[in-house]
Amino acid sequence: MQRKLTLSIDAMGGDAAPGITVDGTAEFLARRPEAVALLHGDEAVLTPLVAAKAGLAGRVTIVHAAEKITSDMKPSQALRRGKGSSMWNAVEAVKEGRADASVSAGNTGALMAISMLQLRKMDGVHRPAMTALWPTLRGRTVVLDVGANVEADAEQLVTFAIMGEAFARATLGVERPSVGLLNIGSEEMKGHEEVREAHELLRNSPLKMDYRGFVEGDDISAGAVDVVVTDGFTGNVALKTGEGVARMLASRMREAFTANLVSKLGAGLAMSGLKQLKDFMDPSNVNGGVLIGLGGVSVKSHGGADARGFATACLLAADLAQSDYRIEIAANLARVGTGGLAAE
Repeated sequence: MQRKLTLSIDAMGGDAAPGITVDGTAEFLARRPEAVALLHGDEAVLTPLVAAKAGLAGRVTIVHAAEKITSDMKPSQALRRGKGSSMWNAVEAVKEGRADASVSAGNTGALMAISMLQLRKMDGVHRPAMTALWPTLRGRTVVLDVGANVEADAEQLVTFAIMGEAFARATLGVERPSVGLLNIGSEEMKGHEEVREAHELLRNSPLKMDYRGFVEGDDISAGAVDVVVTDGFTGNVALKTGEGVARMLASRMREAFTANLVSKLGAGLAMSGLKQLKDFMDPSNVNGGVLIGLGGVSVKSHGGADARGFATACLLAADLAQSDYRIEIAANLARVGTGGLAAE
C-alpha cells in the first residue's frame, strides 16, 4: 500500500508552541484527509494536547524529542547541540524518507542550517534561497530571496530566478510565470554590477522563461510580475517594510473607523468590503517561507503565527511535496549548466 502524504512537524518551535502547532496541525489535517503527521516534541506535553483534539486519532504519531532549539540559539550552536531536538528530528524524517516535507515555526537561522546540513543542496545550487508569497493587486507574487543570503552574485540571481519560476508554477498555479529582477530603476544602466550581469544572463539564456527585465519596489505590490528576484538583504528589508506598512494601515483604519459615531456607522456599512480587505492582507493566509534549492521540502512558518497561519504553512508544504517543482528546477539548472547561461 502506498504511504500517505506525511508531514513532519516541529511541534515545539514557535512563540506559542506546542499549543498552536497542535491546533494548526489539526486544522491542516481536517482540510487534507489524505494526509497524516509526525509530531516531534516532548511526548508528555504533546499527548494530552493531541488527545483533546477531535479527529486526530490514527492520523498523528508523536515522536518523542527531549530537546528543542531555542529562539536565541545561533545556527552554529544548533548544529553542535541540536541533534535529537524536535527541529532536527522533523527535518531528519524528510531526509530518511519517512516524511514528504517538514514544517517548523522555530528559529529561522537554526532551521536553515539544519535543513542545509541534512537535506543538502541540489546540484547546481550554490546557496538555497528563502521565498515569500506577497499580496498584490493581482493576487500573489513570489519574492526571493528574503533573508537566506545577504549577498548574491549574478549566477546566484539566475539560480533564484529558475527556482522562483518553478515555485510559482507549483504554488500559484500559473502555467508560465513572469519573472522580474528587482532594481532601483527600469533602465539597463541602473543598479550594481551583479544585477546588470544577471539581467544579461537571463535575457540571453537558453531557458524558455518569461523574463520581463527590471522591476522596481512599487512593482511588487502592483503584481507587475509573478516572481521577483533579489538578494536576501534587499528582499528582507522590502518584506519587513511591507509588513510594517500593512500593520500601520490596519491600525490607522481601526482608529479612523472607531473615532466617533458617524465613522462607526460608516464602518458598519462598509463591513463586507473591510472584511475582504482584512482577509486578503491577513498574514495567516500567506504564511510559510520555503527554503528552496534543497534536496527536500523544508517550510518555515512565522514564529508568531496563529493556528490558521500554521495550517497554511502545512498546506504549502503539502502542495510542494506533491508537485514536481524540484524536478523542474533540476532540469533547468542542468540545462544552463551544460549549455551555458548565455548559450543562445
